Amino acid sequence: MSERDFSLPELQQGRQRFLDLVAAIRPELHRYCARMTGSVAEGEDIVQETLARAYYALSEFEQLPPLRPWLFTIAHRRALDHLRRYDRRMGEPLDAVLDTVADGAPDPGDALAHAETVRAALSRFVELPPAQRSCVILKDVLGHSLEEIATLLEFSVPAVKAALHRGRTRLQQQRGNALELKAPRQASPALARYATLFNARDWDGVRAMLAEDVQLDLVSRARLSGRREVGRYTGNYDRFDDWHLVPAWLDDGEVLAVFRNRQDARPGYFIELTLRDAQVTAIRDFRYVPYVALEAAIEFAANRA
Repeated sequence: MSERDFSLPELQQGRQRFLDLVAAIRPELHRYCARMTGSVAEGEDIVQETLARAYYALSEFEQLPPLRPWLFTIAHRRALDHLRRYDRRMGEPLDAVLDTVADGAPDPGDALAHAETVRAALSRFVELPPAQRSCVILKDVLGHSLEEIATLLEFSVPAVKAALHRGRTRLQQQRGNALELKAPRQASPALARYATLFNARDWDGVRAMLAEDVQLDLVSRARLSGRREVGRYTGNYDRFDDWHLVPAWLDDGEVLAVFRNRQDARPGYFIELTLRDAQVTAIRDFRYVPYVALEAAIEFAANRA
């Protein structure tokens, strides 16, 4: 039976039941994918693609497979496809880890390495070859066993140990490099104006900044097109008081950090805007996937409100 045999409400209910089923695993998937791609936003793209593929693949099974290893396997393959698709520097082929088995690397079950890896910036992981990157993330960030990693990556346990040893060594070398302190960057006038209007609840002013063909992705909830439809979304924020927008930077792109409470030490989530000629052409709002912000190294703009 295909999806065409079900009514739209039934399909929506089925998708929601699936999302509820995987909700507890989703933040872990994001921690993995964000480190594989070096970006919290691209990591969430991989998570959504993973869940979509998993949902449509369910019809091929007579019974539900073990969720966690199945989803991580899909996410791992999607992440590698993403790296290849965008022509990222792969460092070395994934299969190259098999040539490192003879290194005689020690058993890497090391609490110190775990603590250091969890603190490592996302950008450091992309400097590791994919095999080392996967093994380090799965073992030291997510706590998978060597046997689980070997099954997921289709490696031998000695190969996993070798890749893990080399990956940890590279991360430690990176930690030894002095960090360059940079002055806070300025927010663009258009982004700063959008934040000011939004915080003032000047919805007419906000809508005036929207391009006629503006696109909205309310991540994990809805997609809308056009100024009229997206204008309703901005007005919906008037019903809530748990937000305050602050111009910021994430990696090399501008974002709006959103504080649930102005006294909070960290933003609860963030919103990405695409601007063209001082008009907003695209909005990506991460309100309903707050775990994304936990991995985000957000830098507040020098001219924050």
